[in-house]
Amino acid sequence: MTTRIEKDTLGEMEIPAEAYYGAQTARAVHNFPISGLRPHPVYVWAVVIIKKCAAISNMSTGRLSAEIGSAIVAAADEVLAGQLADQFVVDPFQAGAGTSHNMNVNEVLANRALELLGRQRGDFSLLHPNDHVNMAQSTNDVIPTAIRLASLELLDPLLESLEGLELALSAKAKEFDPILKSGRTHLQDAVPIRLGQEFGAYAAAIGKNRAGLESCIPALLEVGIGGTAVGTGLNAEPAFILAMVEQLTLATGFPLVASDNLFEAMQNMDPFLALSSALRRTAVNLGRISNDLRLLSSGPRTGLDEIRLPAVQPGSSIMPGKINPSMAEMTNMVCFQVQGCDQTVMLAAQAGQLELNVMMPLIAWNLTFSMELLRNCVQKFSDSCITGITANEERCRSYLEDSLGLVTVLAPSIGYNAAAEVAKESVASGRSIRSIVLGRGLMPEDELNEAMRPEHLTEPGLPLNEK
Repeated sequence: MTTRIEKDTLGEMEIPAEAYYGAQTARAVHNFPISGLRPHPVYVWAVVIIKKCAAISNMSTGRLSAEIGSAIVAAADEVLAGQLADQFVVDPFQAGAGTSHNMNVNEVLANRALELLGRQRGDFSLLHPNDHVNMAQSTNDVIPTAIRLASLELLDPLLESLEGLELALSAKAKEFDPILKSGRTHLQDAVPIRLGQEFGAYAAAIGKNRAGLESCIPALLEVGIGGTAVGTGLNAEPAFILAMVEQLTLATGFPLVASDNLFEAMQNMDPFLALSSALRRTAVNLGRISNDLRLLSSGPRTGLDEIRLPAVQPGSSIMPGKINPSMAEMTNMVCFQVQGCDQTVMLAAQAGQLELNVMMPLIAWNLTFSMELLRNCVQKFSDSCITGITANEERCRSYLEDSLGLVTVLAPSIGYNAAAEVAKESVASGRSIRSIVLGRGLMPEDELNEAMRPEHLTEPGLPLNEK
């Protein structure tokens, strides 16, 4: 492998000749061979967008020449179009604050801009990663702004996939609305419910989770770019700060606003903690729904078997014909991972000290990873599982007719204690609720028939009083 030599403030570094990154990135690659992971592509996109807008803003204030600024913009446009993606190589587990990642982007854009100007990579006498690409910026305001932009970019497709899941569950709620079944509380027989009502509750829960994620957007739109190192804005003109917000809004389409306190915007990780918490709540509900679907589809001979999930793959390497709830199982795994990522974000958010939170790279990785996981999971769960669910109406009816929960409707007429005695005798003898009530003479048959019509038991009210 041929190499070239570049210098930084610590001295010389040998770099692969074909690389667009420079000495500081090479040091980071050497220092942090930790996870084998690369930065999320959307996180790279966010930092590159910031660099492009900074070059435009610095040209507008007259601080950066048109020649150099235009070359940086052109290099950034190439990256945004998908080129040089393999040049962003710093492990997410790196030095604090994200300096290594920020410099990775600065060096790639600087070296590509030099090429566009007819210069050689590493010849920074004309165009420098720090002096020009990083002009009027600091890692400390670039990275929290980038996390905001990346989160907003990933949030739209996640919200879209959640809306699709909500609609799929709502469609099943409508389809299954006529199907009566036994409800269960404490995993024991309870009063009747319609299968559609169960699915309608799932749809409503996902809708509320979607609203919770949307509520995080306003705080993410407040950017602290221009605060530079500690929030004072040292080395960044006020005109630059205003131009940056305008340019970032144009470049991303997000209605960004400048934070009214640049110090707070750089120190406080609350917007990311709130987003992570909303992701966790979504994962909790999604995991709970997945658990229910696995339970309701268990069997088919020795489980509940009230619904059937689509068969997407063989379920066993040894048991022929076995089908597992694979998509629901995958969803559970994703939900566990997202909840773990939220715990990491929480710990990183509280680890900030004084003017800076040095754990921002960890927050960036876990947020982008969680959002990508959830979006892909929700899409597949909806398309490959929810839309194909069918109901076993006969099994639902069988459980309902044999359920001890039906005795609940008799309590207003014969009293709670008498109803409990009927339930206990049914368990002990195996006889039906109906036969025991009639045998004990607790209610006339016509009144009993009316009271035990399950259609009356899935809406508010007292069936015997609604004539």
